[in-house]
Amino acid sequence: MLDEIILQLKGKKSPKRRSATKKLRKLKNIDAGPFLLSALKEELKDLRTWETQYQMIMAIGECGYKPALEFLQSLAHQTFEATMVYVAIGDAIQRLSMQNEQDVTTIFEAIDTENDMLIDGAIRAMAMLKVVPVNLDIEKIINYVAAKNNNDGMHFWVLAAAPGWSGKKVDEYLAFCSTSKRDEIIDAVELARKQKYKKWFPL
Repeated sequence: MLDEIILQLKGKKSPKRRSATKKLRKLKNIDAGPFLLSALKEELKDLRTWETQYQMIMAIGECGYKPALEFLQSLAHQTFEATMVYVAIGDAIQRLSMQNEQDVTTIFEAIDTENDMLIDGAIRAMAMLKVVPVNLDIEKIINYVAAKNNNDGMHFWVLAAAPGWSGKKVDEYLAFCSTSKRDEIIDAVELARKQKYKKWFPL
């Protein structure tokens, strides 16, 4: 099964490679890591195939291939016209760099870059992994996002991570987001208040 998909990963057409990558992303098999990293390095040579690049980076993160971390960290400082690629980079770096189940160091490193898409990706991974950081880190994350308009899309993934969080700061943040005009933010606030995680399916 894995061998067949990896063969497809080496195909001549980007849509075929993207299809193979999506299958590997679902499998979450670390053995696919070296092949995905090699394929990504080739894919990055063509600016037009950013969707395939995005999926390859996501797959590397989801299969837990830590040897790719340094390369992905270098990509975070490169210029991509298709800014969605940064979301995948932020997501994958957060997954691969965690030293323990509460580690959100990557989120603060992303904040330092001032690249909103990179930050969004790291926060999204935190939400998908249902990370419950230490209270001080939760407060720092909330302080950062609460400075934004409550209709800002970044709130969504913070709220998606929040069902496992508690405390006065969290309650105040939920109240702040509850007056947003965006339905998905309101829905995420309600889930957080009920302490219910939802299974999200990001791109």
